[in-house]
Amino acid sequence: MPEPEKAAKAPQEHETCVLDPRSLRGLAHPLRMQLLRALRHHGPATASQLAERLGESSGATSYHLRQLAAHRFVEDDPSLGKGRERWWKAVGQGIRWDESLHSDPDPDVRGAADLLLHEVASNHTQELSTWIATRHDWPAWAGASDLSDFTLRLPPAAARELGERLHALIEEYRDSPGAGAPDAARVRLHLHAFPQHED
Repeated sequence: MPEPEKAAKAPQEHETCVLDPRSLRGLAHPLRMQLLRALRHHGPATASQLAERLGESSGATSYHLRQLAAHRFVEDDPSLGKGRERWWKAVGQGIRWDESLHSDPDPDVRGAADLLLHEVASNHTQELSTWIATRHDWPAWAGASDLSDFTLRLPPAAARELGERLHALIEEYRDSPGAGAPDAARVRLHLHAFPQHED
């Protein structure tokens, strides 16, 4: 069975960044999103370490880390740097959308939003596929995992309320006393809610 993630490696604070048009364009690049995800999940790293992890050149990871830093998604971690070695860490652990992004008239903003949403969806699909392919390595988690879907009939206001209540419930488990248990592991939750046409 894989080793549980060590909580001390990841950033401790659960700050969220609110995306505005400028920061959205700064994040909406596949490699930048991978870099940010790697720093959030695995903790501080150098550009070279991230390049090795992601199969990229250190020049590319270094450039895109600087772009992420310009938009305050990542920052230097001076406690780990030795000499010229530059360590990076994620700033916070989540992002939220500014409501105005949904109706922004700028086609560049809409394009960046589309790219970001498609990257998030692709990552969710990849994570889920990995879990299904490796679930036999996690026998104790067979009954604890979940792969469910539900169909409700709701107006937008009720859908928003449901999402807010689910987020609040998830937050209650963030500092769970069981997080340090020997059988604890990092658990990913994907929450998707969207309307469908009735055929």
